[in-house]
Amino acid sequence: MTYIIRRLLQAIPSLLIISVILFFLIRLTPGGPLGALERNPQVTPEAIENMREQLGLDKPLPIQYLSWIKGMLLRGDLGMSYIHYRPVTEMIGERIPNTFWLVGISFLVTLLVAIPIGVISAIKPYSFFDYAATSLSFMGQSVPVFWLGLLMILIFYVTLKNPMTGLPLLPAGGMHTTGQENNLLDTAVHLILPVATLSLVWIAWYSRFLRASMLDILHEDYIRTARAKGLRENTVIYRHAFRNGIIPIITLIAMDLPSFFSGALFTETIFSWPGMGRLFWDAAKTRDYPVLLGVVIINAGLIVIFNLVADILYGFLDPRVKYD
Repeated sequence: MTYIIRRLLQAIPSLLIISVILFFLIRLTPGGPLGALERNPQVTPEAIENMREQLGLDKPLPIQYLSWIKGMLLRGDLGMSYIHYRPVTEMIGERIPNTFWLVGISFLVTLLVAIPIGVISAIKPYSFFDYAATSLSFMGQSVPVFWLGLLMILIFYVTLKNPMTGLPLLPAGGMHTTGQENNLLDTAVHLILPVATLSLVWIAWYSRFLRASMLDILHEDYIRTARAKGLRENTVIYRHAFRNGIIPIITLIAMDLPSFFSGALFTETIFSWPGMGRLFWDAAKTRDYPVLLGVVIINAGLIVIFNLVADILYGFLDPRVKYD
């Protein structure tokens, strides 16, 4: 418990430094939330200046940052959207459950598929299964998420049709069919293509990494000793080899989970999924600074949390790891 508290306290200055860097990078990008008004000849410079003053954009950047960080630390207030005139915390609160649904299910599917493929490939190296898995993995790692999403839509929405109704086999976007907002089955159908798109690339990556990790461990002396003692092969594989082979994967998962959210940005945009990624993309197009900062700072916090969880899992899976 002391270790967890210490790590959380160490994370505070890290997040503050990250917030400073992100704030100034986002604010110094070309353009701004008033860019469209400035290009409109019907809007007078006086009106633009009044709007700039109302949004607080006329103040020096350090003053703007101090005002923003004070509200976030003292009140949990991430500011007000420049475009929608709504609290950013409220907007993110509406979207974040949808993103966690998409990312959580995609991550679960990734592990359920990648772990068996990696283990079987390590147990039976250079077999037909291993060659097939390796070939598909290379293909999966080479395909960009946005291109794969468009390909999914082309195949399952444009090309393939339901033989009973003649309608597209799977929906191309959205979270619900109109009028079916409370239908879980309808939501599950809308999840199929985004989850498949987000999962396939990571399945390829994790299965290859686990295969390499398991192959190294299967040649260790303690594995030969376990077999010499007459232990069953399943016990050797899953209790000794797999338990040690999965440890490097934990580090990879801790670093990659935030990347799932980054990948969700493209996936949510392609499939019109109303999550944080789509919110970030819409805010980036309109230079809605408070929304951009809110989404990015939450993602930075997730990185800290996931790395802490990975360190805790180390101690659970590997008795040699001790936290003093």
